[in-house]
Amino acid sequence: MNQKELIDRITKEVLDRLKERPGTGEISREPTPSSPSIQRISAAELAGFIDHTLLKPEAVVSQFEQLCHEAVQYKFKSVCVNSSWIPFVAKKLRGTNVKVCSVIGFPLGEMDTRSKAFEARTAIGNGAEELDMVINVGALKSGNLKLVEEDIRAIKRACRSNTILKVILETGLLTDDEKILACEISRKAGTDFVKTSTGFSGSGATIHDVALMRRIVGPHMGVKASGGIRNFNQAVALIHAGANRLGCGASVEVVTGAETQGNY
Repeated sequence: MNQKELIDRITKEVLDRLKERPGTGEISREPTPSSPSIQRISAAELAGFIDHTLLKPEAVVSQFEQLCHEAVQYKFKSVCVNSSWIPFVAKKLRGTNVKVCSVIGFPLGEMDTRSKAFEARTAIGNGAEELDMVINVGALKSGNLKLVEEDIRAIKRACRSNTILKVILETGLLTDDEKILACEISRKAGTDFVKTSTGFSGSGATIHDVALMRRIVGPHMGVKASGGIRNFNQAVALIHAGANRLGCGASVEVVTGAETQGNY
């Protein structure tokens, strides 16, 4: 069986498992914020979904100090930074309930697998409790599924038993079939979350992608929406599409905008 036949078979198997709307052939969606079944979410509750993120290459020490201060003040789930800043933020957040998250292979995901694994081990050794790794997008689009899976598994092996591993798919660069494959490979490799985007490739989280990812991975695996989340309504919509974690650079604006953006 060649690679194309393998991809076609896996895609068909996954699609066969997904519940479809009768007569439409479309993957069913989770409720949207306009649905009457949706419960209201407060600003404080929303903060608990958020990885407060600063990944800009030009960011300076004072910005990371502010990042940590805001994370503690608003009770965000974690602070997410590039691996070189992990020692700094880990020290700042020691003794708090805010988790420390490092990106791995960011933002392209195209480096050697051993380099990613080394970065992962170093970040964990420096205090990272969660890792957000970027898949090898080019390998996925080339049909080299073995490389994609081994790349993820190498980072998984570098993790400790209590390390949370999230896999960034970079959905803006993928077809729906490729998103399905990436989710399946991530699930098979034993990761904890699949994540939409780096935010560095021109496209961020969408309701469509989050709903699709949730349908593929099921209820027991995490889905993180990231990239372009700017307001309270958008954040809540992504949660109700299936996300149980959000990556935000504008986290404070998202939660403090609750009163003007509306509470769902």
